[in-house]
Amino acid sequence: MNDLFTKCYTFTRADEVKAAGFYPYFRPIEQNEGPVVKIEGREVIMAGSNNYHGLTTHPKVIEAAQKALLKYGTGCSGSRYLTGTLDLHIELENKLAKFLNKESCLLFSTGYQTAQGIIPTLVNKGEYIISDKDNHASIVSGTLMAKGMLADLKRYKHGDINDLERVLKSIPVETGKLISTDGVFSTSGTIVELPEIMALCKKYNARILVDDAHSLGVIGKGGRGTASHFGLDNEVDMIMGTFSKTLSSLGGFVAGEERVINFLKHHSPALIFSASPTPSSVAAAIAALDILSSEPERVDRLSRNAKKMRDGLKGLGFHVLDGITPIVPVILGNDLLTFQFWRKLYDAGVFVNAFVPPGVPQNLSMLRTSYMATHEDKHLDRILEVFSQIGKEMGAIK
Repeated sequence: MNDLFTKCYTFTRADEVKAAGFYPYFRPIEQNEGPVVKIEGREVIMAGSNNYHGLTTHPKVIEAAQKALLKYGTGCSGSRYLTGTLDLHIELENKLAKFLNKESCLLFSTGYQTAQGIIPTLVNKGEYIISDKDNHASIVSGTLMAKGMLADLKRYKHGDINDLERVLKSIPVETGKLISTDGVFSTSGTIVELPEIMALCKKYNARILVDDAHSLGVIGKGGRGTASHFGLDNEVDMIMGTFSKTLSSLGGFVAGEERVINFLKHHSPALIFSASPTPSSVAAAIAALDILSSEPERVDRLSRNAKKMRDGLKGLGFHVLDGITPIVPVILGNDLLTFQFWRKLYDAGVFVNAFVPPGVPQNLSMLRTSYMATHEDKHLDRILEVFSQIGKEMGAIK
């Protein structure tokens, strides 16, 4: 007989990596100044954060959070449905809807929870949710919840428009269906082929939900995301996102038609049965959005930093995925080499993220680097210098 906890007792992979001295996860940050953080008592250049505009330490963002804390207290002690709605929530919803050129917006308590609040609420028995195979885990969770409620789940090969059309052809055209995709895929930093998908939506009577977690503040006019990047603001049905990246806080949102948002507001268990986003979190997100709206040049600076690092790492001879976003993955292929390389980078004062299977496909183990608008050339040049030294030392480049 197998005990429920047997799998816990026999899981030793993390212990083995720790014993070898290469464990890259759960490192406590003791002080955060944006491009530079303090870990284990020393300063390290942060090249693995999603804090794309460095706004977590912006004085206006901190001040807004402090004022909200003093005015409203530490939490709302209730769901949005009952006693948990503040004027701050309404203000942020209105500003996000306007920023994204949508009629209405609804906040959720976390970005991860947002997909769970949208997908199983909208896609019911006899309807279809169609998902890119590389979508973020939050979308995967939302689709599985919809499947558990007897919706039909279909997945298509990552970025494969032909395979998506194959899936759509297999579903009756009159049947309700929702295509869900990341705007910018969080591991690779690549951008979805949105115009092609929108054409299929029209052809096969499907709605679309685009996750702009890594697109907001990154691509599009003034950082307005994937739909804006392709000039499809008026065609994309729903845009979801998070506050934990560009907006330097915690929470999530969905924006779309007023009637759709109203339905979610009154039917989504993830909203109705969760405590609402805290006052300081919402105030911080409002301040960050205001800064992004008034300083669109930040997006250009972020793009410039990303291009410098992508070109620089390629020039050194590393296998770097093409793209224009600040997610710049360096493919090493081997788990052990990835962990060892990560450790040497960390010891040299550079922090990146190590991605290995099952988080990525076999033979695609990588160092996922990501950059901020607030990185200065001295930070970026040092990162390239360290990558070059370690790459040559370990035989990863010539």
